[in-house]
Amino acid sequence: MDDLGSALAEFSIELQPPVAARIVKYCELMWDFNTRINLTRHTTWQSFVSRDLVDTMQLSRLIESKETVLDIGSGGGIPGLLLAILRPDLKITLCESVGKKARSLDAMVNALELPVEVFDCRAETLLDDFRFSVCTARAVGPLEKLCRWFDGNWYSLGRLLAVKGPKWIEERELAEKAGLMKGVRIAVAASYQVPGQEWQSHILKLWPVQLPEPGPNLLTQTGT
Repeated sequence: MDDLGSALAEFSIELQPPVAARIVKYCELMWDFNTRINLTRHTTWQSFVSRDLVDTMQLSRLIESKETVLDIGSGGGIPGLLLAILRPDLKITLCESVGKKARSLDAMVNALELPVEVFDCRAETLLDDFRFSVCTARAVGPLEKLCRWFDGNWYSLGRLLAVKGPKWIEERELAEKAGLMKGVRIAVAASYQVPGQEWQSHILKLWPVQLPEPGPNLLTQTGT
């Protein structure tokens, strides 16, 4: 498999030609930076589409038009930068605390001519000055770590959408034992089969317990 079109066809995914062209440019940029900086393990079209693109498309369905999005631990731009390509209606901010990764993200944003801000800092420090309606997180740490980062700041990020694998229940239990779930509600907003794998991915939604459940759902299953 040597091109995006073949990978999309294998997994029955359709994209508009301008979007596909921009994704090709993005991947070429990301994979070039990846030869010097560790940004991703998905360096084939098949792995990119079946993991990165599928996860980001699922996230996209849970975000309403014109929302403000903070992507934390953006790394090589998944899901935040890819989301900006798929959903130009969103106002997206990328946050990456590793300086060389943040500089790579900034270079990719400029090359792709996307209206995306990149911050070289820890995500929670932004919440003192900015408010986002949704925060996205993928492969940046367990729920205990995420809840610790945002403890006391939930009202500044509206809701958190976290992409997780099958061990999310164990992660939630550890967060509960640490006393980090007392002011937070959690639900499964989406569950879907990972192409080529025997397990499912889940998108968890977390929000302040005092507020009604925000945003659209593909599937809602309150954690038990």
